[in-house]
Amino acid sequence: MACAVFADRLQLPDMLSTGNTYDIVLDSPLGKLGVLMAGAMLIRLDYIGSRTVLKPASTPPGRQVTRQLENYFNNPKSVFSLPFELHGTDFQLRVWNALTHIKPGQTMAYGELADRLQSGARAVGNACRNNPVSIIVPCHRVVAVSGIGGYSGKTDGREINRKKWLLGHEGIVGPALKISQRAPTSATQRKTQRNLPV
Repeated sequence: MACAVFADRLQLPDMLSTGNTYDIVLDSPLGKLGVLMAGAMLIRLDYIGSRTVLKPASTPPGRQVTRQLENYFNNPKSVFSLPFELHGTDFQLRVWNALTHIKPGQTMAYGELADRLQSGARAVGNACRNNPVSIIVPCHRVVAVSGIGGYSGKTDGREINRKKWLLGHEGIVGPALKISQRAPTSATQRKTQRNLPV
């Protein structure tokens, strides 16, 4: 599991709009990824344009990020153990923390996660949409009861194709995306079943 600091602050301003650039730009099966670091802490991972010039990591923490992402793309069962710092609302931080407990090859419905957090499915979806380190904080593992759901705020196009690729990479394809409704369970039973915080 990734090592996280969940900061009790509002989301950071868009780093790129303030003149900063990515610390690392790497290629992946999903296209180029831009990585922002704050010292040894990962603070952002973005899908970026194909024309962006590759930029290798220049620090040991940056090389660790690159190595662990490459490991994941080569082996979907790889577990991230990266230090990262996320900035968001209290609720977003709770959702992002819960996402880190969903293992590769597993999914959870938006509504199920919402029940655990005593919230609503849309609020969970909005927090997933604002996840600043997708892939590492695996918002792609949260799906709709009736299928794949959305990704990065979209329900079709390039973003949903990325989610399909990530889920397929982890062995979740076709009928496995149809989440069946289960009988309601207590919060303690749900925590035990998925080993997630309630």
